[in-house]
Amino acid sequence: MRDNVLWRKQSRIIMLLADTLKISAERALDLYYGTKVYKQMTYPKYGLQLMSDDYILEELINELRETQ
Repeated sequence: MRDNVLWRKQSRIIMLLADTLKISAERALDLYYGTKVYKQMTYPKYGLQLMSDDYILEELINELRETQ
């Protein structure tokens, strides 16, 4: 996936996370960069970039719940 396409996808997911959790975009960004989902998004071998934004958001929220 091209870097600019991946960057936009990650931006949409971060904004969805902020809206879903009712937090600031900055806080959502901090949460996102500390997750396994972020790491998987940056490596094409996982194929997570090909999934829908809603699916990735669900995975992200599930991971955040498990870590708390």
